[in-house]
Amino acid sequence: MALKATIFKAELQIADMDRSYYGSHALTLARHPSETDERMLIRVLVFCLHAHETLSFTKGLSSEDEPDLWQRDMTGRIEVWIDIGQPDEKRIRKACGRAEKVYIYCHSGHSAQLWWQKIHDRLGRFGNLTVINIDVDSGQSLARLAQRTMQLQCMIQDEQIWLGDGDTSVQVHPTVWKQPE
Repeated sequence: MALKATIFKAELQIADMDRSYYGSHALTLARHPSETDERMLIRVLVFCLHAHETLSFTKGLSSEDEPDLWQRDMTGRIEVWIDIGQPDEKRIRKACGRAEKVYIYCHSGHSAQLWWQKIHDRLGRFGNLTVINIDVDSGQSLARLAQRTMQLQCMIQDEQIWLGDGDTSVQVHPTVWKQPE
């Protein structure tokens, strides 16, 4: 018998002073049986960092043809493609060909560094690709915010990022490994 996704609900308040974006979002998150709380909360964090009225979660781990999040215009064209993890070069090439901007968020510490060392030379030609690493400590701290029903606040100012639930606040330290020139 196949395991089903676990549903999480999040009321999310975002104050992004860097982009002048302020908004409230009611999110329904389906956590795939193989997904950890850390990865799910990183998806929420990434949603905060790219919040837009047309940004949405996709089937994610359940689909090879879709990223974890994307932003599409009214015609269906992909403006922003966001993957979380360590996609292979073929997937990155496909994403860069289909979307205006592509973001990859890594978060697994040493294995992410090994992945990056192995693949970074082959990604230089993609002018629409940004690769960002979320440090292990931030990821593990984010995982502690996971509840079936969450009330989260995210504040972004001067490239400093905080995500919290009222009782606990996590400062996240992303490192940009590649960005468009």
